[in-house]
Amino acid sequence: MLWRLRFTLRTPHTKFPERMSILVDDDTRVVVQGFTGSEGTFHAEQMLDYGTNVVAGVTPGKGGQTHLDRPVYNTVAEAVERENANTSIIFVPPPFAADAIQEAADAGVEVIICITEGIPQADMKPTYHYVKKQGAHLVGPNCPGAITPGATKVGIMPAMIFEPGSIGIISRSGTLTYEAVDQITRAGFGQSTAVGIGGDPVIGTRFVDALSLFENDPDTEGVVLIGEIGGSDEQEAARYIHDAMETPVFGFIAGRTAPPGRRMGHAGAIVSGGSGTAEAKFQALEEAGATVIKNPALIGETVGDVL
Repeated sequence: MLWRLRFTLRTPHTKFPERMSILVDDDTRVVVQGFTGSEGTFHAEQMLDYGTNVVAGVTPGKGGQTHLDRPVYNTVAEAVERENANTSIIFVPPPFAADAIQEAADAGVEVIICITEGIPQADMKPTYHYVKKQGAHLVGPNCPGAITPGATKVGIMPAMIFEPGSIGIISRSGTLTYEAVDQITRAGFGQSTAVGIGGDPVIGTRFVDALSLFENDPDTEGVVLIGEIGGSDEQEAARYIHDAMETPVFGFIAGRTAPPGRRMGHAGAIVSGGSGTAEAKFQALEEAGATVIKNPALIGETVGDVL
């Protein structure tokens, strides 16, 4: 099943002066895989309304048609060759989504954002390594995408709560991403780029990857990291923060009350034995020098107090 977020408020998009960002920017040229399906159509319309440069779509067997006033191609390679697409967003059903990711990487797409939920791990493990080998940057699967406010939105997030600014956001949780964004916007900071990395066990962009990108972005003055129970990515992020980051980091971990052995929300959010607990992750972030936030209602306030 693909994420279904039906936000009906649409406002004209205003371009802001070009800024630095990560992953997506004013030069992003998007091809939509699964373009003519219901999800691809709806979210492509939303991206176009925001001002995203959607240059083409791909639906095998429908090449030569137009959809939303954009050309439809049978393959991603055609969209790259004819429209100079450099970014793909994928709305392809789970049984075919891993192949769609590999097709985009094969075609030379630089950034691949996969929204699809429920891709089998057995498909994603070889796909992850294949994308890395091809030199592409994969975000997701099972994610809301990425947005650089005032420049481009490549995803399904509600754009009206975002404002251009200086705080980067990396999150495993779509809903908590929106909560953090709303608070940071109301606190007067806005966002440089927000990236929903997805909650599956096998994802293309981990916290460490996104932290590295933000650390090298001169327009990012602080980073909010929203993690979850399960796995060890947040502990690895903490080591990176300690060893390599000068940019202030604010960390929140969801799932403190989840009982051991129960999966909460995402496929990767499961505590096994003593590993992957919220408290262990909070401790690792705090010891690394990050500002720990244990109440999600205080994200914006805490960022304001520190910065």
